Amino acid sequence: MSVPADEDFGFAPDHSEPIPYRKRIRDYYVGLGFGAPYKWAHYDDVPFAPLKKPLSQSKVTLITTAALYQPDKGDQGPGSPYNSAAKFYVVYSLDSSKDHDTRISHVGIDRAHTTQEDSGTWFPLPALREAAKRGLIGGLSPHVHGLPTNRSHRTTLDVDCPELVRRVLADKADVAILCANCPVCHQSISLAARALETAGIPTVVMACAKDIVEFIGVPRLAFSDFPLGNAAGKPKDKDSQRRTLEHALRVLESAPGPRTTVQNPIRWSDNPDWKLDYSNLERLSAEEIARRKAEFDRQKQIAKAKLAEDMKLKGAAE
Repeated sequence: MSVPADEDFGFAPDHSEPIPYRKRIRDYYVGLGFGAPYKWAHYDDVPFAPLKKPLSQSKVTLITTAALYQPDKGDQGPGSPYNSAAKFYVVYSLDSSKDHDTRISHVGIDRAHTTQEDSGTWFPLPALREAAKRGLIGGLSPHVHGLPTNRSHRTTLDVDCPELVRRVLADKADVAILCANCPVCHQSISLAARALETAGIPTVVMACAKDIVEFIGVPRLAFSDFPLGNAAGKPKDKDSQRRTLEHALRVLESAPGPRTTVQNPIRWSDNPDWKLDYSNLERLSAEEIARRKAEFDRQKQIAKAKLAEDMKLKGAAE
């Protein structure tokens, strides 16, 4: 007797489930010959700050891990490769009433399936302004903020998160939307959401790496099953960006308690095969693995130099 195939029942293929980023990344870097797997932050208890007033009356701030464009730091345009020189290591703030040129060339986004062409997919400031005009939110706080992507838990928890909280409180923001990009961005953003909630600021995380955010533990997660770098919607698709933001706002307002995850109903593609590519050693030749290891080592040295430069500038400013 033959066993029915999944197609007979209309089942989706197994790999259509959300990408298991923590496992995929662990196996990838072990395969490249690096040491012990990275230890992700993880909590059992999750803070939860309820909204003090309806979103239609609330001032919203946006928090991003995208970097401001730095013309002297090499290629940061559409299709650019990983560029550690374009990283930043100090929290920044921007006037929310103005447009800003943010880029994600410095992070480990899914470069095989997105091209960094449309900042609306990672920096939904224009969509938030439109939401304010439509009365979905009460308005924007004076500033939006950039949060560094730090592998160091201590730096994120002891330096970056307290500084971010200080700035958000100074702006008197009522709620915060946090938009993640690369895997470690998802960790930094999640830790920031926890810190803001502890300070009484309700948050929602817009993210594509569901397993990382849920493992850390956040109050509210608006999950989009899209390639990394598109947490705010599809590129060159304003309707998807509008709907993705509206989804996040609904999660922010309606979550009954901590660890609320709601998946965006928009699908990236009818074919889930794109999920097989990201950091998948099974799809790489020995030559490609060696090339990637060498490039990773090179970028690591560039990032160290950039960190030293940023810390020197921060010290001079203080």
